[in-house]
Amino acid sequence: MAKLLLGKEVTDALNANLQQRTAALKERGIAATLGIIRVGENPSDLSYEKGAVKRAELVGVAVKKFELPADAAKEDVIAVIDRVNADATIHGVLMFQPFPKHLRPYASEICNRLDPKKDMDCLTDLSNSGVYQSRGDLGYAPCTPAACMEILDYYGIDCTGKNAVVIGRSLVVGKPAAMMLLKKNATVTVCHTKTQNIASICRNADILVSAAGVLNSLTADFVRPGQIVIDVSINWDENKPNARGGLGAIAGDAQFEEVAPIVEAITPVPGGVGSVTTSVLMKHVVEAAEKL
Repeated sequence: MAKLLLGKEVTDALNANLQQRTAALKERGIAATLGIIRVGENPSDLSYEKGAVKRAELVGVAVKKFELPADAAKEDVIAVIDRVNADATIHGVLMFQPFPKHLRPYASEICNRLDPKKDMDCLTDLSNSGVYQSRGDLGYAPCTPAACMEILDYYGIDCTGKNAVVIGRSLVVGKPAAMMLLKKNATVTVCHTKTQNIASICRNADILVSAAGVLNSLTADFVRPGQIVIDVSINWDENKPNARGGLGAIAGDAQFEEVAPIVEAITPVPGGVGSVTTSVLMKHVVEAAEKL
């Protein structure tokens, strides 16, 4: 059976480090602060916000919330962003996406209004540029692929010279994960819906990052002994037993019962990458505060 790459172990180590750093900042008279901008009350946004606030409290990061109604006009959202940009006491910003339907045509304009130095989850074009140029002075990488890298680092998985395959090419996970693996000196292949012979390409990987977002898409045919599998996706499996004794729970891309007995190590879902993302968000906020 594969070694489980547990997010909790990574998170515990990150949290302990962040607690020390926020304490050091307070000695300098700086309270590391996260601003949260949310339009409407999307349940997934509320759930992530709750987890982020809880994590912030644990590590010593203050939170300021900016809540707008679901029917807020573009000008209202931009006005809030301008306030946050001008507020020197706010070091980082989490802004939930996607916006309500009427704002989506303006998403690029709205996101790029945010100061890249305060962009904690790579919403701006300049932050994205920083990921591709491997420049930390141009903003911060998206929290989810950054969490994948934290897991690899924590468990001492050296990417140098390894074949890494990323399934998925989104700007949120797939493409930035590929760039971050390149920075770690891996040789990277990106697979997507038009890729032929995906299973054989994946079997050749030493490190396999699955961000397809398709339940049970990563089967035994995709893996071999000795591989490290990072399962990024959060899917809903209506047939998976849950903690209440019924059916219906979150699951990754991997058909876990097939894949785990074959590979060397794998992140579980839940309990893997997703549990690390809020700690990465707090790490970005603390880094931004430390730059003052």
